[in-house]
Amino acid sequence: MAVTSPQATEREFIFTQKDFERVRKELYAHAGITLSDHKKDMTYNRLVRRLRELGLNSFDEYFAYLTQHDDEFGMFINALTTNLTSFFRENHHFEYLQREIIASAEVAASRRLRIWSAGCSMGEEPYSIAISCMSAPVETQHWDIQILATDIDTKVLQTGANGIYGIERIESIPAQLKRRFFRRGKGAQEGNVKVAPELQQLITFKQLNLMEALPFKGPLDVIFCRNVMIYFDKETQQMLLDKFAEVLKPGGILFVGHSESPFRLTDRFKLIGQTVYRKVY
Repeated sequence: MAVTSPQATEREFIFTQKDFERVRKELYAHAGITLSDHKKDMTYNRLVRRLRELGLNSFDEYFAYLTQHDDEFGMFINALTTNLTSFFRENHHFEYLQREIIASAEVAASRRLRIWSAGCSMGEEPYSIAISCMSAPVETQHWDIQILATDIDTKVLQTGANGIYGIERIESIPAQLKRRFFRRGKGAQEGNVKVAPELQQLITFKQLNLMEALPFKGPLDVIFCRNVMIYFDKETQQMLLDKFAEVLKPGGILFVGHSESPFRLTDRFKLIGQTVYRKVY
């Protein structure tokens, strides 16, 4: 006779190992994301909200619904992706952007920058990029700067496009940058700030699944893809790095997260700084 764990009996819905394996299979197939064994409880807690919202009675019913409604895959992926982010996270990347890229003779001469924030989450990263561009030691006021901010999660993209954040989110930003690039909310928006229009006009927020063909060819000067590849297996990481190399210009720069190591996966990038890589070919 099968023994049910105390935790399982307390749950609103039965969630078996078979159910968890089905979730892992669907998430990998549609987003390339690998769920580790220890994330079974997290998976239940995230997806049970969808069952409630849809008025379903079991995970079997949810999988059937998922199969019959293609638009639910967006909600499914949204529920299972983690969006940990902050302004100027891993600040050395933004310092490098200002010091080594914007101030370089080639970029200064062209007065043109194309930057992709891949896995932009709620927008703090692309806005940090925009602030770095507009506050660089080199005068960039009239440069041709375009920042593409993409994520698979449509909800966080909307937050980014709105550009409204709790005032506590910008506590660590220097005072002069706060004054220039953020507007304090009033009335119903008391306690919030909104990013300045001069930043928003530099950024295009767009939903993008990195497992699909990229809808652009570049050439890009810079790609930020930080703490994204950790969710993929090595084969998927290699495929993604090839995609990045194809759209970066010769010598273009790739910024990755502190626990990501492209040099073990490809020879198309060379390590030139702390989690900073240059395209070789």
